[in-house]
Amino acid sequence: MRIKINFQKSFTFSVAIPVRISDINYGGHVGNDHILSIVHEARMAFFKSHGHTEMNAGGVNLIMADSAVQYKGESFHGDIILVEIYADNISSISFDLFYKLTTIREEKQFDIAYVKTGMICFDYSTRKMVNMTETLENILK
Repeated sequence: MRIKINFQKSFTFSVAIPVRISDINYGGHVGNDHILSIVHEARMAFFKSHGHTEMNAGGVNLIMADSAVQYKGESFHGDIILVEIYADNISSISFDLFYKLTTIREEKQFDIAYVKTGMICFDYSTRKMVNMTETLENILK
């Protein structure tokens, strides 16, 4: 069975990320591994837009527990990828971020990938999961 990512909510944040030559693989398009790098860059921009980082997201550290990628189309050097994000499935220690990656080429929009990352509130000093803060919960709403 193939992964299917269905968007259930409206996107609350977007950022444009240019495709670098180092993102291109031997097939001449963005490598599958680089999609997660682009998503990571977008996630950093999301938290920065709220004055936070993954290492201090409202008073907690974050660690990725899982990820899923549904590839929709190719992306090439010179593309500007629009990454749209929203949070869902928020619990006392975790949440999911959903991402839609698109680009405009020749005045037409192309879907590149749909991604979900499962994030856990974590304390790197104790190496244990911790409860989400109210500050982080408000960022995710």
